[in-house]
Amino acid sequence: MPEPKEAWSSRLGVILAVAGSAVGLGNFLRFPGLAAQYGGAAFMIAYFVALLLLGIPIGWTEWTMGRQGGLAGYHSSPGIFHAIVRHPLGKYLGLMGFIIPVVVYMYYVYIEAWCLGYALNAASGTFSHVGIDYGKFFADFTGAGANGVAIHFGLKDVGLFVVLVYIANFYFIYKGLSKGIEFVCKWGMPVLILIALIILGRVMTLGTPDPAKPDQNVLNGLGYMWNPHGIWNGFGQPGLGDPQLWLAAAGQIFFSLSVGFGAIITYASYLRKKDDVVLSGLTAASANEFCEVGLGGLITVPAAFVFLGAAGIAGQGTFGLGFKVLPFVFSKMPFGDFFATIFYVLLFIAAITSSLSMLQPGVAFFEEGLRLKRKAAMGALALLTGLGTMIVWWFSKDLKALDTIDFWIGTVGIFIQGMILVATYSWIIGIEEGWKETHAGAAMRIPGFYKPVLQFVSPLFLFLVFLMFIGANVLGWNFSFAAPQFHPTSYVADLVGPHPSNVARGTFLFTLAVIALIGWLVHIAGRNWSTGATGGNTR
Repeated sequence: MPEPKEAWSSRLGVILAVAGSAVGLGNFLRFPGLAAQYGGAAFMIAYFVALLLLGIPIGWTEWTMGRQGGLAGYHSSPGIFHAIVRHPLGKYLGLMGFIIPVVVYMYYVYIEAWCLGYALNAASGTFSHVGIDYGKFFADFTGAGANGVAIHFGLKDVGLFVVLVYIANFYFIYKGLSKGIEFVCKWGMPVLILIALIILGRVMTLGTPDPAKPDQNVLNGLGYMWNPHGIWNGFGQPGLGDPQLWLAAAGQIFFSLSVGFGAIITYASYLRKKDDVVLSGLTAASANEFCEVGLGGLITVPAAFVFLGAAGIAGQGTFGLGFKVLPFVFSKMPFGDFFATIFYVLLFIAAITSSLSMLQPGVAFFEEGLRLKRKAAMGALALLTGLGTMIVWWFSKDLKALDTIDFWIGTVGIFIQGMILVATYSWIIGIEEGWKETHAGAAMRIPGFYKPVLQFVSPLFLFLVFLMFIGANVLGWNFSFAAPQFHPTSYVADLVGPHPSNVARGTFLFTLAVIALIGWLVHIAGRNWSTGATGGNTR
């Protein structure tokens, strides 16, 4: 028997769900590391420019198009584009909004399992054992040391936690929008913020733990991250003249706000005509920025600096900082096991609110596009994502499979989807019609200068950033016009270089196969939609 149409129970529910989608590991690990790496103040200038010219305006386009497609009866990205573009090829513009969340989930849930596993290991006192090698523990736990070794199910193995997080994710997705996703986010986000404030209070009161190293104190830790370090030194030099800094800032905005990820457009499709997408989008973005800049930016790097100094932080990367450095840092604090436990619980909450947002677009497509009942839709999605997770899980050495999918889908794909969103809103729907649709039910108006920003500035800025990204991270360009050099990066060399990686090649081919499969499924869905039925919402 058909169930009532799914909907959010309140505006707060959808705002917290979108904020939960955005607030993830990047807020507490990736962002602080990038800010410290690129000189603090200089990075923050580029970061806020990208937020104002890319993140917030493109987010509004996604909220608007999602609601518009939902009112036409569609909740998946291909269906929404099919309804909006009204052309046989329109549904394929929404392809990346289905591919990205489903494929990224395949490896993101694996990282989510690390967070839960680290929380339980911290609670059991594993990280306070004398002589523990945190780097070795990470390699053994995640399987980064060798392929196939992570398929074990003890407390110090990731396998048990992969199973647990898979069960948790699909249980809440089965419960539906309001009783599943909204329930988790309504409880999870306040708990996450409370835990972050507790840890922040502990970090801010660390003082100078080692009197023999007076320079390693909290104030200097904050200064290391936030004080200006040469904002402008010329093009190609450290500071605002460094193209890599702008790439990192723009990439962090996309990664952090979930713009172009396929989650916001699906979540917004369950809104009503008079629901305010302007204020909702701005509120969700503000909640994310509070967690990222106000909490994540004040916890991770200062805490590590106090115990390790600048040399212990530099070059660690997201995983190194979060799963090798921080366990050591917590072990040096009074009540370190407690603070380590709640920190990894925080990361797990941040991860599961994000991973749920990756599953909903897939469930929505299988229901409305292929006319599957909810159990069948979940089964199809579990089979598809489970196969990808098994590849990441088995081929875990150096996290090569994970890194390959993350780069080509979780990074390149998001840039492509962002360009599709802003082009569709500004040029296919039309800026005037899009502007009118955005303000339907709005309690506040977007400043008028955002019209030319959306129509010209955002697309051009995003296109230039994407070109620089491809030049730097694919072709290995040295950003020199006078003496340009190109040295293809490992992402290319692993596929077609003189010493290719079989794991990278196999993972890349698997990704292409998934893209082809999804493209075929979207073709079938298009035929179903042409009959006038959208299906879905049955168990």
